[in-house]
Amino acid sequence: MIDLRMVPAALAVWVGAWLLTGPAAGWSGTAMWVTAALVAAACLHLVRAVVRTPRPSWPATAGATVAHVALAAACVLTVTVSAHVQLAGRAPLADLAEQRVTATLTGVVVSQPEPFSFAPGPSAPGAGQHRWVLAARAVEARGVGSAARAHVQVLSSTAPRYGATVVVAGALRPAEPGEAETARLTADGASEIRAPPSGLRVLDTHRTALLEVTEPLPAQGRGLVPGAAIGDTTRLPDDLAEEMRSVGLSHITAVSGGHFAVVVAVLTLLCSLARLPRPARVALVAFASFAFVALVRPEPAVLRAAVMAAFALTGVAVGRPSQSVPALAGSVVGLLVVDPWLARSFGFALSAAATGGLVLLAAPLAARIAPWTGDALAFALAVPLAAQAACGPVLVLLDPAVSTVSVLANLLAAPALVPATVLGLLATVLAPGLPVFAGFVAWAASGATWWIAAVAHWCAALPGAVLPWLGGPPGALLLAVLTGAVLWAVLRTPPRPGWPESWRTATRSSLREALARRRRRLTRARCVVILAAASVAALVVALAVPRLAARSGMPQDWLVAACDVGQGDALVLRTGPSSAVVVDVGPDGPAAARCLDQFGVARVDLLVLSHFHADHVGGLGPVLAGREVSAALVSPVPEPAAGAAATGALLAAAGVPVRAARAGDRGTAGTLTWQVLLAGAGEGANDSSVVLAARTGGLDVLTLGDLEDAGQAELVPLARRTDVVKVAHHGSAVQSRALAERLRPAVALVSSGRDNDYGHPTDEALDLYAGVGAAVVRTDECGTVALVLRGQEVALAGC
Repeated sequence: MIDLRMVPAALAVWVGAWLLTGPAAGWSGTAMWVTAALVAAACLHLVRAVVRTPRPSWPATAGATVAHVALAAACVLTVTVSAHVQLAGRAPLADLAEQRVTATLTGVVVSQPEPFSFAPGPSAPGAGQHRWVLAARAVEARGVGSAARAHVQVLSSTAPRYGATVVVAGALRPAEPGEAETARLTADGASEIRAPPSGLRVLDTHRTALLEVTEPLPAQGRGLVPGAAIGDTTRLPDDLAEEMRSVGLSHITAVSGGHFAVVVAVLTLLCSLARLPRPARVALVAFASFAFVALVRPEPAVLRAAVMAAFALTGVAVGRPSQSVPALAGSVVGLLVVDPWLARSFGFALSAAATGGLVLLAAPLAARIAPWTGDALAFALAVPLAAQAACGPVLVLLDPAVSTVSVLANLLAAPALVPATVLGLLATVLAPGLPVFAGFVAWAASGATWWIAAVAHWCAALPGAVLPWLGGPPGALLLAVLTGAVLWAVLRTPPRPGWPESWRTATRSSLREALARRRRRLTRARCVVILAAASVAALVVALAVPRLAARSGMPQDWLVAACDVGQGDALVLRTGPSSAVVVDVGPDGPAAARCLDQFGVARVDLLVLSHFHADHVGGLGPVLAGREVSAALVSPVPEPAAGAAATGALLAAAGVPVRAARAGDRGTAGTLTWQVLLAGAGEGANDSSVVLAARTGGLDVLTLGDLEDAGQAELVPLARRTDVVKVAHHGSAVQSRALAERLRPAVALVSSGRDNDYGHPTDEALDLYAGVGAAVVRTDECGTVALVLRGQEVALAGC
């Protein structure tokens, strides 16, 4: 029997916390009184039921129902009080952020600083910066100091130590609604006024030493060994990270319940071998779990696993092992009461969903698979199936795609998970004192991670490995309904016997006969027939499967994308697995944002706005709302004034660092390098367009904005031959023949709206670029398109 009594309370708390940290934040006081009244009414009803004899007409389950309502309401009341108190504590700092004042904050670093991926030249914003979270305890603004109790996301040029007390100064900006942080702050640096506790300093030494001993390993080992051991993915290659994400193996580098299970299992085995008494075992495992949380940092998934481990240890200590479902529900309730903003964390949601799926679905699925495969293989298949079923709807919210090879990839990678984790943690423990021996252990761990990387690479290359799906809440709901229907159909009937007995007998007889004839050779005719059949099957797979897979969406190795935004421009240049440089955002509406979602762009390393006409900046709001934008590069000429002012206001509200482009500016963003060739070269908004030359994944790209005659003429001596050019001004008649002949691109991208009133693109522009050998690709005919590099050839997808 599975104890589900705490599940309604956990779900109610989750919904309540999600509402109170978002749309219902202003109603926390009212919600507190309403839930208090509901709890009081339910308790009063239970008291009356105890002291009085129930009416015969009442259902027998009425008392239990009221008790469940009382429990859920009490839990919701607790999280409501917590949210109300924390929102009141955040209010002063939130008000200062809304006023965008310059403030000095004192607090504790509560997240591991991570390098900022956008790293252009030394004078550009974002160069060598780090992002981290400060638990602010004091704030000084406008000459007045006061206490504070809120988290602030800080972007600074220095990386403070985790757990240190620091002072930072800079301009406050409001955070997005619903974020765990109250405000954002950009600072030149952080001054440490108190070192981290001694225990954290020791653990930091182990983290640093592990990175040092893994430095000589191959690229996959340098990234995956620290990732599998302590969740450090700072050196994980972008292509490998993308492959692991696409095939459902990214959980290997996201420390959570699986890592805790390995740690606890190994320690329990060692304690059993040493014959330690129960109190000593509980104390040792508890201490190791606490140290492990501090080592890998208390991320949401880590906290969920740690609290569940605490429930299990408490059960062992009192001689009454806890059940998994109540422990999970209790963990969810407790953590959401402490931090209601966890209800909006995808990491926390995925961790809870995966654990719930394994607890509720793994055993029933294994029972139905076992008659066909045997117990061991059935369990190995049931675990990834249960996790995929539970996590699928949440993953669709992050990336509108469904992996078709996740179960296969996890099944193949499973034998390497425990060696990679255990050996990686052993190398972490040994690295400070025995670096040579730790290096040998890390090398052995890299053998296990090599297999994981090979599985990810092979599965990601399979045809149709990732299928596009409807994004957002509708897509998640659709996948949840379909998954629920399939599970209902599978689990509604008891396990069946498996293969018919006649088949089993025939199979055993066939095997015996085959073994008896093992020395006989096949006749030449049979060999020819088998070879012909295999050739036909291989031909069908080679021809049909790639064609079917090609219809499933854009290729995973896309480099450049021209978004169909109607009459406007929006170009996406890939910089990493989920990041890109975006040049212009099209006209007003969500088209550009939907395009970025389609290509899985969660972070914009650099946003380039060529000029301030509405067809190039109108879609800025949805783009900023849907993802993180690291920095913006804009035209130095603020024309038209209204467009420039509106754009500046939106970027400032989002806390995006902005700089006016200058000719000669250059930098890098992930795997992409860029340079500004022209900026503000002519008169008027069009000829003041920012002209960007970029190189990504072996492709040279040039974006011409809306340059007119003068700007194109000035660009001719600066330009060189390129692979891809974004044709100026949507393919208008104003095109420079000298520039086209100078560029001689392989592909000319023309972004224009279907049946637009301007007559774009013109025949003159199309003929000009076709005449210099370019393949002209039009968004008004093809829609959104993507370019990839296969060998030395540029290939087109989407048209």
